[in-house]
Amino acid sequence: MKNNYCIIMAGGIGSRFWPLSRNARPKQFLDIMGVGRTLLQITIDRFARILPRENIYIVTSTRYRELVESQAEGIPGENILYEPFRRNTAPCIAYATYKLYSKDPEASVVVAPSDHIILDEAEFENTIRTALDYAADHNQLYTIGIKPFSPNTNFGYIQYSKEKNVRIGEKNCFQVKTFTEKPNYELAKIFVESGDFLWNSGIFIWNLKTIKEEIEQYLPEVAELFGRDIYGKEDEEQQVENIYRNSPSISIDYGVMEKTRKAWIFPGSFGWTDIGTWDSLYNFARKDDKGNAVRASHNITADLEGTIVVEHNPQKLVVAKNLKDVMIVDTDDVLLVCPRSDAAVKEILVDLTAQDKGDFM
Repeated sequence: MKNNYCIIMAGGIGSRFWPLSRNARPKQFLDIMGVGRTLLQITIDRFARILPRENIYIVTSTRYRELVESQAEGIPGENILYEPFRRNTAPCIAYATYKLYSKDPEASVVVAPSDHIILDEAEFENTIRTALDYAADHNQLYTIGIKPFSPNTNFGYIQYSKEKNVRIGEKNCFQVKTFTEKPNYELAKIFVESGDFLWNSGIFIWNLKTIKEEIEQYLPEVAELFGRDIYGKEDEEQQVENIYRNSPSISIDYGVMEKTRKAWIFPGSFGWTDIGTWDSLYNFARKDDKGNAVRASHNITADLEGTIVVEHNPQKLVVAKNLKDVMIVDTDDVLLVCPRSDAAVKEILVDLTAQDKGDFM
């Protein structure tokens, strides 16, 4: 366990969860589930049951320094890595990889986003422990795939080989064939019906030597920047800023996983949900017999169907009637009323920019 680590990616802005999620306080720092813990805190707690808190690293934006420090209980300050610029997941992972490699080159690592919900925590822990133990002695790159229950277009899809597989403890692991980023509905439907595809959870497990070698092979520019001898030096922060300024913006999926011949996938069955959009929260949330998800201390609702109501002011009364498939979200400075669809929120965000209302993003 001493060589097992976790890297939590917590730098996203969560724009699709607007208006609750804002640039200044994205969804990972919010108590989205109404349980008294933010998504980041829930994620930290989850991995703290698998490995020591001092082995958990968090990569986030410099603008979220105070938010992370206030929520990362028990995480050493030196384990919080700050990105001065947003450069997608490959530089984020490269930064943490080379930083940790300078400390423990024998490390095995699980990399995970900060905004996932897991229903079966025990099964999740079992899956991650199995993968970490196996990855320590095998030079492959492992990811976790989720069996799709609908042709969801908000997730990437991973095709795997049923013929090329290994049995690891009680788990099967399959060689990856292809990665597909967020397909359209027709293609997603074909994927689901084929039975050969899993949702891409964005969770990875590997030993540091292997991912370092693959970054150096497929992303040499990123490897050259982050592989410099800067870690633990007095000017590390300034060096990191210069590195990020010159780094390309690229995802680890596109930069490495789609190109490597070492990609393998563990099917996961632990009630996984990526709370990335209002639709994903709606699918996960507790609903009444008419499919309504209402979170408001005081409300009078009637003749609603398939509707989301979110009011965080416990003093405010929400009255809603005769609505179907609508979303009502009230914050201190924004009242959102629109169709309950991810497309509607995307259009609104475009309108905010076009109409010079970026201060509300």
